[in-house]
Amino acid sequence: MPSSNEYRRQVMNDLAGGDVEQLPDNHASAPAENYDNFDDFANRSSREERRGLFGRSFHPDRIPSAQMEPELQQAISRIQPNQRDDVARDFLKHFKQRGLSEKDIERQLGLSTHHASHMSADDVSKLAAFAYRSHPDIFQDVLADQPFLVKFLSNPMVGAALGAIAAKWMGGRR
Repeated sequence: MPSSNEYRRQVMNDLAGGDVEQLPDNHASAPAENYDNFDDFANRSSREERRGLFGRSFHPDRIPSAQMEPELQQAISRIQPNQRDDVARDFLKHFKQRGLSEKDIERQLGLSTHHASHMSADDVSKLAAFAYRSHPDIFQDVLADQPFLVKFLSNPMVGAALGAIAAKWMGGRR
């Protein structure tokens, strides 16, 4: 596997040369060229459109857990406490729908609490990493509901996935 710097250099060379991965257009009602930037995309796109794009880009088969988990920890530490509460609540809601109780999750992951509003950034990072590794569909659903989290991811592999997303929503522009 190439080093992070080698990978970053290759991604930048590919992008500079116009070599971008194109994602299929599965959402005809919201044309990609209508978004000005990521914030505009996050605010105006449908949940289904975000879920589809994030689902193809953020998966352990595409970005290994060992690379994604430190990114999640850093990203979650940078978001506002109220946003962190929302992310934790969303993960816990999805886990509960799968039959995993909040107390079981607390014990299994070694969280300081099972109350979303009292969780530390480390607790929420553990929830996100567990979802990414063991329940990628839940992780993708939460990203679709909480797209601001994507802005704080910075790993070159994540950057490549975001580049594919950018190519999608910037599709028709020159």
